[in-house]
Amino acid sequence: MVIKSRRRGVAVPDPLLGLLGVAAFAALLEVLPRTGVISPDELPPFSAIVRALGGEAGSSEFWGALLDTLRGWGYGLAIAVAAGLSLGLLIGSVPVLREATASTIEFLRPIPSVALVPLAVLLYGTRLGSTLLLVVYAASWPVLVQAIHGVQDVDPVARETAAAYRFSRWGRLRYLIWPTALPYLLTGVRLAASVALVLAVAGELIIGSPGLGSAIGLAQASNAVAEMYALIFVTGALGVGVNLLTRALERRVLAWHASMRTEVPA
Repeated sequence: MVIKSRRRGVAVPDPLLGLLGVAAFAALLEVLPRTGVISPDELPPFSAIVRALGGEAGSSEFWGALLDTLRGWGYGLAIAVAAGLSLGLLIGSVPVLREATASTIEFLRPIPSVALVPLAVLLYGTRLGSTLLLVVYAASWPVLVQAIHGVQDVDPVARETAAAYRFSRWGRLRYLIWPTALPYLLTGVRLAASVALVLAVAGELIIGSPGLGSAIGLAQASNAVAEMYALIFVTGALGVGVNLLTRALERRVLAWHASMRTEVPA
């Protein structure tokens, strides 16, 4: 997609606009501390943050923390998707079960995962299990809710047709429910992936379990401000990478779907 100037008819590609935005943001971060608008002790210049990032990239502790965060995110997301998908298909397929669980889901879903920090610490201390508990709890809801909505969206006429032709349970799941629920499910996975990363880093920061979150907390406590911002930028880059990865997965899996066939590529 491009943006055209009406006066000159100049087409500016989106990637170039994105790079210009990043360059403007970097320039702002460089200028504000150097002009004294913000104290360099609180926000070092962008060039200092880049140098700190280079120093972090040369240490084994940084890569170990990065792997710990990716491990917590990946394991937690996999468990959340498996649990949300299986429960969502089951609850969505049984009307009585759906009605019986609706109020419970609406009660539990708004509870912030950070409220479970005391429970996580009590059960697992500062180990990986604490991070997984927070990630799984927060990331399961988008998948569960989207799976339920996907099953509910199956065309009633198609249901009756499948019943008339005596489709087996597997046949209904394979040819009736799955194609309808899959777009909803992938939307839930995309949301869950971002939520899982946020909770993985937040859990490490609050609990102190190994990962980038605890490394950020340690840098802040050591007054290594430039290193702290460098690690924060790394978590932001991870978020962008996760979003691009899930969108690419969605486009590939749903290549047959009308919503993807009509989408204008970026």
